[in-house]
Amino acid sequence: MTTTNSLPATGLTLTKHQILQGAVISGVINAVINGAIQYFLLRKSMPMPLTVDSIGTETHTVLGSSVPLAVSLAMILTAVAHFTVKGAKKPFVPTTLWLVIKHGLFAFGAVVALAVVWQRAMGTVEVGLGSAVVLLALVAGLAAAIVNYMTITAVVEEQA
Repeated sequence: MTTTNSLPATGLTLTKHQILQGAVISGVINAVINGAIQYFLLRKSMPMPLTVDSIGTETHTVLGSSVPLAVSLAMILTAVAHFTVKGAKKPFVPTTLWLVIKHGLFAFGAVVALAVVWQRAMGTVEVGLGSAVVLLALVAGLAAAIVNYMTITAVVEEQA
């Protein structure tokens, strides 16, 4: 989990383009790192279902694994993004602390909604290790990029 956020040496605030560029870089880095981690965690698994039609199942699913991944990344990277921004920024409490909670809930809702819609539309589909790792890396990368962008735009103080 890594972020790349800093203000230019001139002390000016980041532009939307610079924030977006940093968010994309953060997303790619997190996708690669978390994809590698998921590969090593799942390498001995048989084909896995993306979802199953039961909320209380003991079956390990790809989208089920992506929920704690996305939530934990959203919450951790929100706090990390706050502390890596240099220059004028809003205080951690209450601004970023509220963002940590909000981004965790957003990630939870988004991934669970995706899984429910997928199950309803497509049913149970099994995938191999490669597809599972790519999907989990994509979830990690998107969560990191979106959270990074939303956090930096929310905490950076506007210069008058």
